Amino acid sequence: MSNAGLESIHQVRAHNQFGDEQTINIVGELPLTIKIDGRELVTLMTLGTHPEKLVLGYLRNQTLFERPGEIASIKVDWERELADVTTVDGNGAPRLNLDSGSLRRTVTTGCGQGTVLSCTLDKLYDHRLPDIQIKQSAIYNVLAQVARHNKAYRMAGSVHGCGLCREGEVLMFIEDVGRHNAMDTIAGEMWLQEMSGHDKIFYTTGRLTSEIVMKAALMGIPALVSRNGATHMGFELAEELGVILIARAKSRQFTALNAKNLVFDQPPPLRKSQSEK
Repeated sequence: MSNAGLESIHQVRAHNQFGDEQTINIVGELPLTIKIDGRELVTLMTLGTHPEKLVLGYLRNQTLFERPGEIASIKVDWERELADVTTVDGNGAPRLNLDSGSLRRTVTTGCGQGTVLSCTLDKLYDHRLPDIQIKQSAIYNVLAQVARHNKAYRMAGSVHGCGLCREGEVLMFIEDVGRHNAMDTIAGEMWLQEMSGHDKIFYTTGRLTSEIVMKAALMGIPALVSRNGATHMGFELAEELGVILIARAKSRQFTALNAKNLVFDQPPPLRKSQSEK
């Protein structure tokens, strides 16, 4: 793989509400078109910090390849805004005919950028998760740890952050302009490291939509945590695939959906008004 990661923060001149000129931080955003053996697949808008892993994770989460060994190389050229994916056999993705003109894409709520390929939906229900218990205390540990990792957001805002966590430890944290890109980048690293998701918790700053639930299941991760809310389709899909949703999570508060495998081992103290009832 190439190593074409970019700096995420740029400084520009701006004016405040008093008309005073100042230097501020803003985040980058660039298009990156993925080609497989010379045939165009999709264009992603990205921060550009980990483009090769983003591409690898996108290909994994679209179920286009069974294993990373089918891919010979990923080379990113920012001058051409292009990620060239070369396969071992040179025949493109084995489950995708890019020349047929019949490729079906579903546009999702991924900040206006998300797409799900038809072949991904066809294979989704092969990835229903086993019953794996997650402790409430582990959720609290995740919330305590992830706040230390959102560097780009603290400096400039305008990004989503995703973290792969285990027992309160943040194993990876990625920021990008879309939560789906950040999630795909983590998926790419997991794929390279042959890392299982069964004992992990995934944190995201974005909504828990059907697309995010789908990717969690494909990555083998049984629990999603977000400071944001969930959609109804995301909830229904979580029930079908066995993913616990922890929505509106902040400090000691959260709303758990599909929570049959959530162990309430550390309930917070009752408020005075509640204890008097």
